[in-house]
Amino acid sequence: MSSLYQSMVAVIEQSITPIAGKLGQQKYVIAIRDGFTAALPFMIIGSFMLVFIFPPFSADTTNSFARGWLDFSATYREQLMLPFNLSMGVMTFFISVGIGASLGRQFNLDPIMSGLLAFMAFLLVAAPYADGKISTQYLSGQGIFTALITAIYSTRIYACLKQNNVTIRLPKEVPTGVARSFEILIPVLVVIATLHPLNLFIEAQTGMIIPQAIMHLLEPLVSASDSLPAILLSVLLCQIFWFAGIHGALIVTGIMNPFWMANLSANQAALAAGAALPHVYLQGFWDHYLLIGGVGSTLPLAFLLLRSRVAHLRTIGKMGIVPSFFNINEPILFGAPIIMNPMLFIPFVCVPLVNAVLAYSATKLGWLAQVVSLTPWTTPAPIGASWAANWALSPVVMCFICMAMSALMYLPFLRAYERSLLKTEEQKAQDAVSVANAARSNS
Repeated sequence: MSSLYQSMVAVIEQSITPIAGKLGQQKYVIAIRDGFTAALPFMIIGSFMLVFIFPPFSADTTNSFARGWLDFSATYREQLMLPFNLSMGVMTFFISVGIGASLGRQFNLDPIMSGLLAFMAFLLVAAPYADGKISTQYLSGQGIFTALITAIYSTRIYACLKQNNVTIRLPKEVPTGVARSFEILIPVLVVIATLHPLNLFIEAQTGMIIPQAIMHLLEPLVSASDSLPAILLSVLLCQIFWFAGIHGALIVTGIMNPFWMANLSANQAALAAGAALPHVYLQGFWDHYLLIGGVGSTLPLAFLLLRSRVAHLRTIGKMGIVPSFFNINEPILFGAPIIMNPMLFIPFVCVPLVNAVLAYSATKLGWLAQVVSLTPWTTPAPIGASWAANWALSPVVMCFICMAMSALMYLPFLRAYERSLLKTEEQKAQDAVSVANAARSNS
């Protein structure tokens, strides 16, 4: 057992940790993560509007309150949809500006100008203008990958031109704001002169503009990202990274966010059309079934720690129980500890995997309502799961099933860990007595 653990630690330290560390510090990964973080408040509020637009009542209900709400929603659907359409419906606006600003900051550029340049680059290829109207088809989740690419491209152009002094410089007496506006003139010109002809060329050759072509190319990948193997792989990587002390959730969510947003947009469009929801694996699924109480689904473990026979673990349980309700479990991860602790490695990795299989299977069987809203990751699991699924009851039941399963899986490993700690404490006490006896004998 000891040799197996040492081999596992060696593999993690020599192979996984360096790769994860480099990936986590990569400029573009940081920029994409920051872009989605910047857009998150707008998308959460926009998603919350779905609760009012599509209340969780049967269409043929006879309850007066429910009937009145449904009729009100149907009558004023266009007005109620406006906040949603101007937040979730144009999520790529916020994402492209956020990515451009973050990446620009890392290249020592003006973040406001780099964010606006990224925004313009995206609109140039994703919002075709015809008959006096701008198409909004690719401003929501369908245009996310285009927003990522154009934001990175435009900011790199800006950085490259500035680094090579291809810019317009004004005298120092000119106000700073005016000087910045002239500094970005050439990057704007280069972005327009490259992206617009490229978009026209691709449309002429394929009949598709850039975002449509990108989604066509990525369609197999997007479909694969919604499968059970994709869920298990992403969870496994997250858990292994965390066990090595690396914030695996930031790495995995940074990679999965574009897929989650595209899938969420498709689910919301299906909900609005009254069609079956096509996707299972979204951020609400990740947050509220796989990370109950934080990475490793440690909320049930926090309850078990409260009744531990080891004083140290009871203290950690008391410190970690309240934060765990809000999916913050660093006190338990580093206090128990779980990080690099071979006694708790198996449940830490396997609990989210089992929860993933349970929740995915229940969804495919039609027992579990699917995610249609974006929720804050700090929302307690049963509440957040119900909120994400338009306040359905089945996610609450699934959360409690996952919590019960998690507790059952953690319990035997925790008891073994407790026994090892108690033996260590007993040995230390015996050693202390022996030292004390030896000291009295010598005196």
